[in-house]
Amino acid sequence: MPSPSILPIAYPLDDFYAQAGRDLPSIEPVSGDAVPEPYKSLLVHQDDMTPTLEKFHGERIHLEVLSRQQRDDFYFREVVLLLDKSDQPVEFGAIKINLALFPPAARKEILDERRPLGTLLADYAITHASRPKAFLRVHSDDFINAALKLDKSQWLYGRRNTLWDPQQRPLAEIVEILPPA
Repeated sequence: MPSPSILPIAYPLDDFYAQAGRDLPSIEPVSGDAVPEPYKSLLVHQDDMTPTLEKFHGERIHLEVLSRQQRDDFYFREVVLLLDKSDQPVEFGAIKINLALFPPAARKEILDERRPLGTLLADYAITHASRPKAFLRVHSDDFINAALKLDKSQWLYGRRNTLWDPQQRPLAEIVEILPPA
């Protein structure tokens, strides 16, 4: 069993937890077939999460950044995606973005931290492929509960995803965790 502070299917979330001195919550890989609905429809596909969640909820989404850091051309952030009208959380996640692979205007908007990456990819017509590496079952801890406004620990579903550019370079590495339906 990997160390609780390093779990490849949890990268870059495990990096944030390690830097904050927090133990990772229990995270288990699950097959796509084992993910129950509605999480299966929301996670088990090769589409971007932002438009998938906007379609499901019938509303635009914005982001709240919980923590961030930049290491050379790599920009890391922990975020909550929120519905525009109600501020209801619809995803907690951690992302590592390769800024060098984005045009300057998109790079500036990423660093402005207002709109989710999925929105910017669409708005700037950035060609990419989404390829999930793992589907996850996560037992929420106090940090995730606070981010998703949950009152108790529970099993949540998510995925570990990579977005690739046409030259097969990773644009972003992402862990996406959904609140209870």
